[in-house]
Amino acid sequence: MTVFRLAPAVCDAFPGTLIALVTATGLRGREPWPDTTAALEDLEQQLACGTWQPAGDSDPRIEAWHTAYRSFGTNPRRVRPSVDALGRRLVNKGTLPRISPAVDSYNAVSVRHGLPAGAFDLHHVAGDIDIRYADGGEVFTPLGEPGTIENPRPGEIIYADTTGVLTRHWNHRDAHRTRVTEDSAHVAFVLETLHATRDGDLLKAAADELRTLLIPHTERTAIHHLGPAHPQAAV
Repeated sequence: MTVFRLAPAVCDAFPGTLIALVTATGLRGREPWPDTTAALEDLEQQLACGTWQPAGDSDPRIEAWHTAYRSFGTNPRRVRPSVDALGRRLVNKGTLPRISPAVDSYNAVSVRHGLPAGAFDLHHVAGDIDIRYADGGEVFTPLGEPGTIENPRPGEIIYADTTGVLTRHWNHRDAHRTRVTEDSAHVAFVLETLHATRDGDLLKAAADELRTLLIPHTERTAIHHLGPAHPQAAV
């Protein structure tokens, strides 16, 4: 069992934080996921028809993350929150990436709802996971770059286990070690907002939508929530 913890200092700095943890056990990533395929194609078709656009820089959901990034010294125009980068990619290319069914599922939910999303293969997580400020001595190997080692800036918000950093800049980029592939069987998916009062219902709807996409392809799913009132969850 892995415990996710939201550090007190992060709770104090961002009291509106709400994080949904959607876990899947016994995930089957090598079978067809037609509902996920349909979700991706639906978003692409809506964009092409001009009936929908992903959240952009002026959207309050994106603005909130830009403000948060600046608060810990990250320039969000150069290092973008994941949902921001994904939406911009969709607008520029007209399509979303196809990586693996599980990753494609959270990407579709993320861009549809304008909320950052990520995931960790829990079989490759060492110990518990803390969402905290970095001290700068941690190590991070970016997704897709197994030969690269980075150190986060001191004061940057990270997801970290006992071995190293799992996500830099709160939700900019995940680590290579805990990446989700077609063979990942035990996965924790993460959806986030900084404004629970405004967007809490949206976050819960997004978590339910993601869970619905996962259910046909896994043995068991669950949803937990982290926030200042409940800063810890065992998954």
